[in-house]
Amino acid sequence: MSGIVAFIVIGLVVANVLANKQDEDFMMSDTLYDHAVQLQASGDLEGAEAAILEVLKNQPNSEIANYLAGLTAAQNDDFKKASIHMQKVLAINPYKVEDPRFMVQLGEVFLGAEKYDEAKVVLLRCQESQWTLEDLPNYQEHVAELLAQIENLQLKEGTNNE
Repeated sequence: MSGIVAFIVIGLVVANVLANKQDEDFMMSDTLYDHAVQLQASGDLEGAEAAILEVLKNQPNSEIANYLAGLTAAQNDDFKKASIHMQKVLAINPYKVEDPRFMVQLGEVFLGAEKYDEAKVVLLRCQESQWTLEDLPNYQEHVAELLAQIENLQLKEGTNNE
């Protein structure tokens, strides 16, 4: 009986130590994330990217950290890296397909990464859903412009390949 009690007590101590370590990691990641947001807002995209990549080392499956990494990479015109992070956001949270802001950003990132077919699928979903955003009143017009841009780029590619 005392062996079971000792086992439980040891288990609780180990769990507490592990939880404290996890709390420390979370607090450090949370602080780094906040720092990355501040750097991005101030225009220090290089610093923001470095900070957010540190967060992702500790929490590679963080939806919000991958999202910020994707947006930061896109602002740095690294659309291939941005598309990887944005796709990871979608893998972590498949319900993001219902988020109008995320979806138009994903379409823009795919367009920038020259992933025209993927961009088209995403933007057609935006169009078919007839989404609007208060702070982007011309949402549907923007989506239509992006789709037209894809069509033009694909036509140019088609004529260049012939």
